[in-house]
Amino acid sequence: MPRQPDPDLEDRILHAAHSLWKRGGEKSLTMRAVARAAGTNTPAVYRRFKDREDLVRGLLRHIAARIRRDFEAGNTIEEMAEAYVESALRLPHEYELFYTHARALNPPKGSRPKPIRESRPNFALVEQLLAERLGGTADDHTQLALAMWANLHGAAMLLLTKAIPAGHEEEMRAACRSAVKALIDGAAKFPERK
Repeated sequence: MPRQPDPDLEDRILHAAHSLWKRGGEKSLTMRAVARAAGTNTPAVYRRFKDREDLVRGLLRHIAARIRRDFEAGNTIEEMAEAYVESALRLPHEYELFYTHARALNPPKGSRPKPIRESRPNFALVEQLLAERLGGTADDHTQLALAMWANLHGAAMLLLTKAIPAGHEEEMRAACRSAVKALIDGAAKFPERK
C-alpha cells in the first residue's frame, strides 16, 4: 500500500527550521538537521524545499505572515506601527532572520525592478491603508510608507541592540510613535501625488 502524504509535514519542517535557527543561528540550518528535527528524512525536506535558500524563503514567508497578523490586529496605522516594534522586541530572532535574509524575497538579479510591494506584501498593506486614510492610490504613498518603515526599523534595531542608554527605552518608543504621527500628519497637510 502506498504511503499517504503527510499534510502537516511542511509546517513541521518550517517549525523545526525556525527552532534550529533560534537555538543555533544560521549555521544550524542544514537540510539534514531540519529533517531530523522535523521527524522526517532529508529527501522529504528536499521534496518540499528545493534547497536551503528555498527553505529560508519559506521561513521568511512564514514570518511575514505572522507580522501581517500582528499588523491586522491594529485598528489604525499608528497601532500597526506600534505592533511592528512590539513584534520585533517580542521575537528578536525572527526579526534578525527576516532582515538578514530578506533579500531572498527580492526579484532575481538582472530582472527589471518592480514596485517594492511585490516582494513585501506587508508593505503593500501599509501603502493601501495610507491611501484609504489620506486619499489617492497606493502608489502615491510609497515614499511615506518607506519613511515609516525606516523609522520603525531604526527604532526596533536601536532597542534590540540596546544601543540607547538603559532606562530610555520608553522614550525611544514614544519618539518613534511621534515620528509616525508626524509623518502621517505631514502627508495629510502636504500630499505628494505622482
